[in-house]
Amino acid sequence: MPAGSTAIPAELLRQVRRIELFSRRLVDSMFAGAYRAVFKGQGVEFAEVREYSAGDEVRSIDWNVTARMGRPFVKKYVEERELTVVLAVDLSGSIWFGSVRQLKATMAVELAAVLALAAARNNDRTGLLLFSDRIEHFVPPRKGRRQALRIVRDLLAWRPEGVGTDLGGALEYLRRLLAHRSVVFLLSDLLANGAERALKLLVQRHDVIVATIEDPAEWVLPDVGFARMRDAETGEIVEVDTSHPAVRRAFQQRSAAEREARTRMLRRLGVDEIVCSTDHGYVDPLHRFFRARGERARRR
Repeated sequence: MPAGSTAIPAELLRQVRRIELFSRRLVDSMFAGAYRAVFKGQGVEFAEVREYSAGDEVRSIDWNVTARMGRPFVKKYVEERELTVVLAVDLSGSIWFGSVRQLKATMAVELAAVLALAAARNNDRTGLLLFSDRIEHFVPPRKGRRQALRIVRDLLAWRPEGVGTDLGGALEYLRRLLAHRSVVFLLSDLLANGAERALKLLVQRHDVIVATIEDPAEWVLPDVGFARMRDAETGEIVEVDTSHPAVRRAFQQRSAAEREARTRMLRRLGVDEIVCSTDHGYVDPLHRFFRARGERARRR
């Protein structure tokens, strides 16, 4: 959908509504409590002063009020819940691929919808960045269900101008844009190289989680004889004899090496990764992510 467009087609509204209903059920049944437990606020804020009662911490006594009133009073604080969550979604050519149940782009939209609605449920600000080999679209972070639905609508409707991937440029854009510590979910197939430095700089200030969107055909080459393949981002066409065992083995080894290198890089930077595949979905990986993060927080 062009940036200046105001009319919303009925079919688009139906798609938004369908994804909202599905995502809201997931949030209500599985992810609302997990999200809140994992993504706590940035500290505490003062709430009120009340009279001291047995069991209160002596350190919480407000000595100025106590002296003025002639009896002990304590300061009461509450956790600051408000967070800023930014969903950075890759719309490059390779994301519009799927060999099984759905396109990688469709999975990215559904996962982003779940995260946006979970954030809205917890009164967090949520923003959206769409990128390819350029910055396609940015929605500034705001609160509320309406903001979450706008994010879902833009994800469904936006038609990118670029086909390549500039992952480093998107990460650098966020680093310069976000003034305060935020939670950044990067939804991408991570098929582009050269973004490690930009990711390292972003991680220094923000909590970055990578949701890697995969398709099984990217890791295992099927035996379909001679095949003509076209690179979705460069347009390059190659012919491959997929019936040859050595060709399939080399493809699989190269794919495994790329995946291992990506995993090592993210671990080195301390970035959590949620690996989602189009043949298995994102629900179980997201659930495992929240559980692992919660356990890690409890150990700390």
